[in-house]
Amino acid sequence: MPKKTYRLVTEEVEQLEKKIRSYRKKVVIVIFFLVTLALVGAGSLYIVYETKAYTGFQVMESVKRQDSAGTKYVEFGGNILKYSNDGAFYIDAENNLIWNQTYEMQAPMLDICEGYVAIAEQKGKIVYIMDVNGPCGEIRTNRPIRQIHVANQGMVTILMEENGTGYIRLYDKEGSFLAEGELHDKNSGYPLDITTSNDGKKMAVAMLDPNEGNVKTTVAFYNFGTVGQNEIDNIVSSYPYSDMVIPKIEFLTNDLAVAFGDSRIVIYEGSQKPIVKEEIEISREIRSIFYNERYIGLVFDTENSQEAYEAEVYDIRGKLVRSFEFSMEYDEITFLSNDEICIRNDLECSIFTLRGIRRFHYNFEQDIHKVIYVKGRRYIFLMDQTTDKIVLK
Repeated sequence: MPKKTYRLVTEEVEQLEKKIRSYRKKVVIVIFFLVTLALVGAGSLYIVYETKAYTGFQVMESVKRQDSAGTKYVEFGGNILKYSNDGAFYIDAENNLIWNQTYEMQAPMLDICEGYVAIAEQKGKIVYIMDVNGPCGEIRTNRPIRQIHVANQGMVTILMEENGTGYIRLYDKEGSFLAEGELHDKNSGYPLDITTSNDGKKMAVAMLDPNEGNVKTTVAFYNFGTVGQNEIDNIVSSYPYSDMVIPKIEFLTNDLAVAFGDSRIVIYEGSQKPIVKEEIEISREIRSIFYNERYIGLVFDTENSQEAYEAEVYDIRGKLVRSFEFSMEYDEITFLSNDEICIRNDLECSIFTLRGIRRFHYNFEQDIHKVIYVKGRRYIFLMDQTTDKIVLK
């Protein structure tokens, strides 16, 4: 039998390669089309989600509460901290008690940083320190307390005042004394506000000095780490502002602080020695301020507009992100955890996106105390007698 022989024909190989190239090209086109379609669909859904307005809601779960008059509510550690003249109670969304701290105060004030909270009475002489697991310690002072700040490891900074002199003291989370300093009215001015960084290593003080015949505010930054030990009184940078009052200064992050003046907003940045990063000129009187780690919000009265108020939102670089107008009278305006802006009074609530779109508005029949964002269209509304988990509709 003759032996079979096999051979590849050049034309057949070329035709096969051509078919493979054509097939691959079709696959690439199909994949590109599907990816483009998916991106367009996702973009459309995102735009619909961002621009859709809701005028109603469905209560998914409602839990009854019985709180004393004057109770206030804040988010803390993923749950809810409610406090009044009689004590603080840390609860979950189902109103289950996690811990409580009893006290008697006429005007309690608190400060929260990550997993720690400090509560004191204005002009009182005692501070309570708690974390998410419960009470940690307490501080008793010999002078009236004007302001408190807590850091993310539980360290507490206290501003006290007596006979025109400001006293600053630092304590650890158990209430043990760490350090102190004085702010004399005649030498350095009157302390308008203080703030500490989240890690407690830096402090900023806004001092009002009227001694030169005109109003001058000085912002001084203190560093309690190794860098500050080489400076006089631990002051690592100082900025004087003539003819400007700065009633509020705040660390937004460890390395970013903002001074809210009556003529401009000043943004400082620096891990050791904060410097001026940006300034926002203000030509109108500020009615309200609100902020988080990413954005700064200002509210003004409008001019020549049918709406009563105008809100301006800036990023931490000082760039205007969005402005929008609204007419609702409000008791609170704040950023929610998803950067939406919640405007609330006793019976009315509006929620705006960073695009300036009013996402939700509703008039309630019972008082609203707090709004907490959960996920998607889900929120928690702390009403007068209930905690309601709702979804926007």
